[in-house]
Amino acid sequence: MTIAYIALGSNLAEPLQQVSQGLDAIANLSQCQLLDHSPWYRSAPVGPRGQPDYINGVCAIETTLQPLPLLHQLQNIENQQGRVRSQRWGARTLDLDILLYGDLTLNTPELQLPHPRMAERNFVLLPLADIAADLVMPDNRPLTQLLANCPSGGIVRL
Repeated sequence: MTIAYIALGSNLAEPLQQVSQGLDAIANLSQCQLLDHSPWYRSAPVGPRGQPDYINGVCAIETTLQPLPLLHQLQNIENQQGRVRSQRWGARTLDLDILLYGDLTLNTPELQLPHPRMAERNFVLLPLADIAADLVMPDNRPLTQLLANCPSGGIVRL
């Protein structure tokens, strides 16, 4: 079993309901057990202008799924909740990203681990710290160091 951390985000079609349903769907995945989840946060959008704010959070799971099958299961959940991939970093009903998969480092066209932009995103790091404050990245940087170097504005804990 491997512990993986997954970011959840939504800014369309009742975002709080979307992330809550996404969390429930993750909890019901076969070969996965939900261990913990963060509080929800409201954050300013990253990407194209004119988007509504996002609701974000992070969950921890224990899984026997390998990274790519886990990614495909998460994409299936996104699709079931109406995710349309029309614009990079555009508004979406649900976004599920694998942040970390144990201490695995992976760089393929389909999946990069750790998530390549997580260190720049307070809407990922703050909720991650809520459930794994002592976490150390695969490159041995502590989560606290990433948080200290990340801008803290534009986010509110709900």
